[in-house]
Amino acid sequence: MTPGLVISAPASGTGKTTLTLGLLAALRARGRAVQPFKCGPDYIDPAFHAAAAGRASFNLDAWAMTPGALAHLAARQADLIVAEGAMGLFDGVAAPGETGTGASADIAALMGWPVVLVLDVSGQAQSAAAVALGFARMRPGVRLAGVVLNKVASARHEALVRAGFAEAGIEVLGALPRAAGIALPERHLGLVQAEETEGLAALLAEAGRIVAAHCDLDRIEALAAAGAPPAPAPPRAAPPAGRIALARDAAFSFLYPHLIEAWRAGGATLLPFSPLADEAPDPSADLVWLPGGYPELHAGRLAAAGRFRAAMRAFAATRPVHGECGGYMALGAGLVDAAGTRHEMLGLLGLETSFAKRKMHLGYRLAELSAPLPGHAPGARLRGHEFHYATILSQPDAPLARVTDATGAPVAETGSTRGPVSGTFFHLIAEAQS
Repeated sequence: MTPGLVISAPASGTGKTTLTLGLLAALRARGRAVQPFKCGPDYIDPAFHAAAAGRASFNLDAWAMTPGALAHLAARQADLIVAEGAMGLFDGVAAPGETGTGASADIAALMGWPVVLVLDVSGQAQSAAAVALGFARMRPGVRLAGVVLNKVASARHEALVRAGFAEAGIEVLGALPRAAGIALPERHLGLVQAEETEGLAALLAEAGRIVAAHCDLDRIEALAAAGAPPAPAPPRAAPPAGRIALARDAAFSFLYPHLIEAWRAGGATLLPFSPLADEAPDPSADLVWLPGGYPELHAGRLAAAGRFRAAMRAFAATRPVHGECGGYMALGAGLVDAAGTRHEMLGLLGLETSFAKRKMHLGYRLAELSAPLPGHAPGARLRGHEFHYATILSQPDAPLARVTDATGAPVAETGSTRGPVSGTFFHLIAEAQS
């Protein structure tokens, strides 16, 4: 099996993505074939991973995916696997799902991959070792390979921090100076999308140079451990249609890579088109799928895209259309942007949403369908994830599903359906098995 590592940290914002991208770029420059993964439901990081590694990155989600599905996704031919964690190493939801609580530690334990812990050591010295020592002892079956220190202020600071780790018996695999961090632009869902990041290739090359200069790449490679042998490949669910017109541009970009791979493996043909370029879906398609993204940033252009709007209305008269999150909002009657201006959307559903007063909606979702969603019959139970800042002003159509969060509490964002058109605020990850 391919050896792997999990890059994690005590919390968000400590440098996991910086180290992961730099490590991917540095190992790729060494000629290694590195397979990236993202632990958890993050939509944006995998595109940056793909740019750094030169191959697609996939999500491994312990709350939404079965052990067999996770092992199947992880069974990739490569020299090394690098999986970036989400939030802190042990952070997950209160109630377990298919495999665990969604914590990165679940993936590390299941796959047998050791953890490289990234520590922001600004404002502390020997005490940083106590933090790492707690992580090393927290959960049997999760092995700490070592740490990479981030935001080191000086040679004296580094020496003091290293002294604490020597006393604790924890290996330091690298130390990134405070002045050498890379800056990735952000917006409200996290990083700006990889395809929108100006000078991304140069930025990734610099990240690779920094990591290669300040981390022991030989030792990091040597510490990677072979993953658990994969379970037999789970049966592939049939794709939602044979020919799928898939919106793909800066407004519609968030669709889990493992779904795209599974659809293609199931024989589906994907037909990309750009609503922002006023393109119509391919007339030979059996289904139109509008993924999530940032329609609120492009609402004026979408409202003015006459060819796209007319073609979508004609398509929906005879064939199914589905939208997720941003795609769902675009299917609605109107969208109010952050400045308070209302833009007319497709009107295929009655949904009205607003960004004038932002409110974060974040978390896992379990949906029991009341009506069909392409590829899934009424009564099916779906696991997904919701993350947006929109407020529902009106949701007049029939609810698509009964939706709860990871604790079983009801969620108001039930999705909608009208004839062959459906939409959800959650992004589908997998059909529930338990």
